[in-house]
Amino acid sequence: MHDSFGLRDLTALPWWVLAFWGLGILAVATAIVSLFFALGRRPGKAWASEVPPVNSRDFLVGISGLVDSPLEAGGTVKLLNNGGEFFPAILDAMRKARKTINFSVYIWEPGKASDMVFAVITERARAGVEVRVLLDGLGCMRAPSEGLDALKAAGGRVERFRPIRLGRLTRFHRRNHRRAIVIDGLIAFTGGAAVGDKWLGNAASKEEWRDSMVQVTGPLAKTVQSAFTTAWGSCAGEMLIGDGHYPAREASPSGAQEVSYHTGVTSAPSHEDHPLRLFFMLSFLSARRTLYITTPYFVPDAQTRGAAAGRARQGVDVRILLPNELTDAVPIRLAGHSYFDELLSAGVRIFEYQPAMMHNKTVVVDGQWSVVGSANMDIRSKELNQENVLGILDEGFGRELEAAFLADLEKAKEIRLPEWRRRGVWPRIKERASVLFAEQY
Repeated sequence: MHDSFGLRDLTALPWWVLAFWGLGILAVATAIVSLFFALGRRPGKAWASEVPPVNSRDFLVGISGLVDSPLEAGGTVKLLNNGGEFFPAILDAMRKARKTINFSVYIWEPGKASDMVFAVITERARAGVEVRVLLDGLGCMRAPSEGLDALKAAGGRVERFRPIRLGRLTRFHRRNHRRAIVIDGLIAFTGGAAVGDKWLGNAASKEEWRDSMVQVTGPLAKTVQSAFTTAWGSCAGEMLIGDGHYPAREASPSGAQEVSYHTGVTSAPSHEDHPLRLFFMLSFLSARRTLYITTPYFVPDAQTRGAAAGRARQGVDVRILLPNELTDAVPIRLAGHSYFDELLSAGVRIFEYQPAMMHNKTVVVDGQWSVVGSANMDIRSKELNQENVLGILDEGFGRELEAAFLADLEKAKEIRLPEWRRRGVWPRIKERASVLFAEQY
């Protein structure tokens, strides 16, 4: 007598038992493939038929056509470094709102920053300004209910993007990561920040994050507004039209850089063509002299890594600035480490910011073409999240963004290849384990 279970016993089972087994095996296999494999989501090779310089007509027309976004001229942009600059600017602009405030960030946490924002938008709602707040169902789970209730009582409207609900769980991992704060359709803010006390201050301590936002007007503000209105329409069902959202006149605040040309990407997971990935790819490939990348979460796909490494091999000064161990996402940092040898060997220079958590999300190419907005340099931003970025061709703003990057490098430690290759076995094991989930980061 024995207890083993053989093939003959398996085939003797009822069909419905076999069907359940088959469905279970299929479910497990699907989960494994989704977690660990790209499954044809990206082509094996990516290249451009031509790679014109970023200040050329061919580049501008080509990149706007590539992501199906119009190329526009005019408007202003102002770089705001750290919460000491961008929070006062955002609060001041909202205090002056006369018609509308549209507010969308990925994270909203209780604290001083939250209290300041609620105080302003609630007062403006009582004054008759149309206030709309779009909260991500995951990132804003901690948004204080008392502040939201007071805002709604004052006439403001609040919607949540994909909260945890039955029937929506299969899409819950696809988040609204956009930053779009727009006042009267005239002035807008986008970048890396959100509502939380870690964004206050000037990155003077480990508790204060290094981050930046840009304040834009004119056509750039309309581009940021579109990032809000499309997400709002899908959640609230309300289509935002009219002068309060898309005014004819334009504001030009003092101290802002006049912009030559810009285009934008408002991406969503439903975009199977992944426009944000193509946008970054062409920006990288077109670099002639310098390619400076700052990102808090670095898990690039093979094609993006290949583009950066390829430019470095051709003599382009490619530098990447990342967080150090102060990161809030250790597995993602470890996954990024698994690509360092490949990039360093190609001549890419990699730095880790030391004083605080580095949360900047910027790219500047040849000191002329700048990319700013909500997107990280990872697969999640390019293929799973709702994101918005601006691509700006302007030498003055490019120089300003480049100067901020170089100033941050003075507070960073460079990772050098010989030293990197001497790291121990345990860090390598953690890197290999973390990179298994690269398709979800």
